[in-house]
Amino acid sequence: MPRPTPLLAYVLLFTALIASGCRPAATSEVVVYTALDQEFSEEHFEQYQQETGATVVPKFDTEANKTVGLTETLFAEKDRPRCDVFWNNEILNTLRLQKAGMLESYKPLHYDEYPAEFVDPDGQWVGFAARARILLVNTEKLGKRIAPTSLFDLTDESWQGEGGYAKPLFGTTATHAAVLFAELGPEKAKEFFHQLQGNAQMFPGNKQVAQAVSSGQITFGLTDTDDAMVEIEQGRPVKIVYPDQGADQLGTLFIPNTLAIIKGGPNPDAAKKLVDYLLSANVETALAEGPSAQIPLNKNLDIPLRVKTPQEIKAMQVDWSQALDQWNPAAEFLRETILTN
Repeated sequence: MPRPTPLLAYVLLFTALIASGCRPAATSEVVVYTALDQEFSEEHFEQYQQETGATVVPKFDTEANKTVGLTETLFAEKDRPRCDVFWNNEILNTLRLQKAGMLESYKPLHYDEYPAEFVDPDGQWVGFAARARILLVNTEKLGKRIAPTSLFDLTDESWQGEGGYAKPLFGTTATHAAVLFAELGPEKAKEFFHQLQGNAQMFPGNKQVAQAVSSGQITFGLTDTDDAMVEIEQGRPVKIVYPDQGADQLGTLFIPNTLAIIKGGPNPDAAKKLVDYLLSANVETALAEGPSAQIPLNKNLDIPLRVKTPQEIKAMQVDWSQALDQWNPAAEFLRETILTN
């Protein structure tokens, strides 16, 4: 049988690739699944492309399905990964992927510049650019009343119908729920969420909570500092309250973004280069100075910030491994009990 010509061999290979739904991986390409809002993260991909000539292919999550949607996609693709880097806007879903053995070990260039509590000892993830879970208060709607100071004010009958929270199954809200199940214990946490459901209004995401506060639809709401700062920068009549600062209270929860390389991704070398770039002081500075006002975790950075840091206020002390253990029980309870009523 005659051997195919080089041209015919190429055509046969190309046809096979099309038929299998694959395409050769480009070494200068890196695929990033990104849970941080597109408006906050996309510019850093564009800057990286300009500086390196590499191609970044981002996949963004929706606000209402934040983080969990991308995580479930990664689980679905476990046997045939299509993602190189996961930029998560929180930490627990990253730990879920780690527990499933889906993360690659890699200690990036700036690994040692981050506090030990925000890095994995084996380099499977690094936490950076944190946000705080805060109460955003509409000062006009509040009037002369004393502003709420605690997460539990959302369940206080004196604020009936005036508070708001995001659907607690996605993004940082789901993380916060798992943390509360770990910190309060499941029974007290369940009681809190039952009271929350009856006393406050639920919105699709943190951004919608912040917008509802700034428009006066509600007096205050539980959201993240990045969404709160967008409303503040637009001149809305709102202010941030860092909750639970009393001696016998939990403190304010700070949640880092996390970066992880997906094991078996199509472009491992390009993934490492992008992670090195995103963990640089320049990117953390830009995230802090930009509209999202992220909180740098790089120990070598000393720059003016518009939001409080864990060094300035009482921060909640979190055992992330215990919170991870509570992820499924919390999600099951909220999905079957709270969200169906």
